Amino acid sequence: MREKINEMLIKLRLRGMAEILDQELDRAEREATTYDELLSRLLRQEYGYRQERSLAYRITKAKIPWDWTLKTFPFDKQPGISRAQIQALSKLTFIERKENIVFIGNPGTGKSGLATGLLRNALLAGHSGRFYNAQDLLDQLYASLADRTTPKLLRRLCRYDILHIDELGYLTLRPEQVNAFFKLMGERYGKKSTIITTNLDYPEWYDLFQKKSLVDALLDRLKHHCITIRINGPSLRVPNEQQEQNTTT
Repeated sequence: MREKINEMLIKLRLRGMAEILDQELDRAEREATTYDELLSRLLRQEYGYRQERSLAYRITKAKIPWDWTLKTFPFDKQPGISRAQIQALSKLTFIERKENIVFIGNPGTGKSGLATGLLRNALLAGHSGRFYNAQDLLDQLYASLADRTTPKLLRRLCRYDILHIDELGYLTLRPEQVNAFFKLMGERYGKKSTIITTNLDYPEWYDLFQKKSLVDALLDRLKHHCITIRINGPSLRVPNEQQEQNTTT
């Protein structure tokens, strides 16, 4: 009978229950467990199993290139960041408010680590999300123009609860890429949250995109519901001894 039950659980894709079926039936025999207690334990196991699978799927689909988390971020080495502010953001209320976050700072100051940590927190909380290197995203948007799949790509990108665009800096851009990027940001405006990391402050975006009217519109929308974090601190890529020398000279 156990084999038949297990086979049915597998066919019904109740793999969480199947994993502990024998264990729970043996326990039920030993402890004279009631049917409702047994069923409750099996259902809790199945729920936990599906939650873990769902999380693993979201993390895989998010394409996060590093294992960084907010817990492992070296706040003590980066005085340019408010730990309290990041901890407040980690509660993810900015996603509920459909707010954007823009990290501005020099290379190596921890922008990507913090943004990735917030993205990972969102995934753990059940939100959908995706990491993109800025140049890769713009190249993908440009490639979609050739086979006319841009509307489909934009719809997919707009479904993510949180989109992390990393290293928006001195990129190689075509006019079509700029237009597609502005369209993406326009469609996400007020509906979903976007995190951008960049080494360019807002006035420098005009040199990057070369279209003043569009940049005006982009910044107007982006900054309307936006938390801007400027990191004025040392590079975390510098060895500790060199950092100490820099602070004493």
